[in-house]
Amino acid sequence: MAIYVDVSSAVHGKAGLKRYAESLVWALRPLLGRRLRLFQNSLGRRGPFPGWEDWPTVGVPWGYKPWRTVVGLGQLLRWPLDRLVPEAELFHATEHLLPPFAHIPTVLTVHDLIFERFPQYHLPLNYHYLRLTMPLYCRRATAIIAISEATKADLIAYYGLEAAKITVIPEAAAEHFIPPRPEQIEAARRRYGLPPRYILAVGTVEPRKNLNRLVDACGPLLDEGLLDALVLVGSKGWLTEDFDRHLAASPWRQKVLLAGFVAEEDLPAIYGGALVLAQPSLYEGFGLPVLEAMACGCPVCASNVSSLPEVGGDAALYFDPLDVLQMTATLRRVLAEASLREELRRRGVARAAQFSWRRTAEETLALYRRLLGE
Repeated sequence: MAIYVDVSSAVHGKAGLKRYAESLVWALRPLLGRRLRLFQNSLGRRGPFPGWEDWPTVGVPWGYKPWRTVVGLGQLLRWPLDRLVPEAELFHATEHLLPPFAHIPTVLTVHDLIFERFPQYHLPLNYHYLRLTMPLYCRRATAIIAISEATKADLIAYYGLEAAKITVIPEAAAEHFIPPRPEQIEAARRRYGLPPRYILAVGTVEPRKNLNRLVDACGPLLDEGLLDALVLVGSKGWLTEDFDRHLAASPWRQKVLLAGFVAEEDLPAIYGGALVLAQPSLYEGFGLPVLEAMACGCPVCASNVSSLPEVGGDAALYFDPLDVLQMTATLRRVLAEASLREELRRRGVARAAQFSWRRTAEETLALYRRLLGE
């Protein structure tokens, strides 16, 4: 018998979803052994990811969009796909895509319902697909994992789900996110052309990341000589035209460094070299960069909305993401007070240590066992 976990998002490299699926299966592997099996779309054309080449993996050869269409239609028309997962005891969908099964219990991880809260920040086709299918996926799933209490609250508010159906199991920073050595920080600075003093923001460039206001909030701090640059790490996402125009017109354009995609192994040194991580998002399902920065000894200032206070606890400072002046004042305080930065570093490392993928895997396995009556 087998427990299947969908790792398609890891194979396709879909930002935060990749980290979730990849980190989860690595942590489940010693707990489940060969009872753990992997599922992916585009099988034979992509992946598997390194370290899983000889592991039992099944799936479909289709790309992401055709598979997404099949899954949506299959749920709407009740076409079961049990034959795709032989000997399955349970199927865990790690992204917002739940195949229809007739005789297999399912777990669906819901990362956020941002498309419900901010429909204007999604591409139209993606928005309409999610509006049509997500309520159905949530109703059809045997159990749901929400990665934060904020996401659980949204599931109850938007879809009227019973609280008992939803288990909150948080994410964690990967094990390699630890305070870097000075020579590692210096090597990363040379590799990416980073200045000595910078504010860092990490994440895909998209409207809800609120980067327009972050640029404006950092401007006075650059003028005051409190830092050398704002560094934005992350690939370009969707609907970036407004940000591109805003940045091009900014008087501080030359002091905003777009680092783009950064290799995973370099991120701890980039976090560790920053004066502060700014997480100004309008909404986050979890906000993993907050924990990653804390684990690396980087002070954190974040929005006071959604899951971010839940994740950061008393180890971060918070601001209203719509208030540029408050954002500036909060960042200025951290930049100007070395003792405060040191206190936030200390608290942050301790806070991040409360989360681990081992704990996430153990709580996930406990849910599997509960569903299977073990």
